[in-house]
Amino acid sequence: MDIIFLHDLKVDTVIGIWDWERKIRQTVVINLEMAADIRKAAATDSVDDTLNYKLVAKRVQQFVADSEFQLVETLAERIADIVLKEFGVPWVSVKLSKPGAIRGARDVGVQIERGER
Repeated sequence: MDIIFLHDLKVDTVIGIWDWERKIRQTVVINLEMAADIRKAAATDSVDDTLNYKLVAKRVQQFVADSEFQLVETLAERIADIVLKEFGVPWVSVKLSKPGAIRGARDVGVQIERGER
C-alpha cells in the first residue's frame, strides 16, 4: 500500500464547547494520510491516474471552514468520511489538532484511522 499525505493544512473554523468559542474562529491543523495505489500514475506520469491531493485539500478546507462542530472528534470523523466516500480511498488517517487550546501545551487533538489498511 502506498500513502499520499497532506500535512499541516491550517483552516479557521468555529470549534469548541464554550460560549466564547462559538463566537470566534479558531485555527485547526489537519494532517491526512490516505492509502492509494500510485503505480499506474508513476507509469503514466498523469494526475488523472492518482489521488489528486489538491482536490482533497480544497474539499477539506471548504468543509472545515463552513463547519461549526463542538468537538474535534466529530470534525475528524466527518473529514475521514468525506475522504473515504468522495475520493474512494480504502483507508485514511486523520490527525486534527487545535493549537493553543490547553494552557502549557503546544497542541491538543485527535488522530483516527478509518477504512481497511
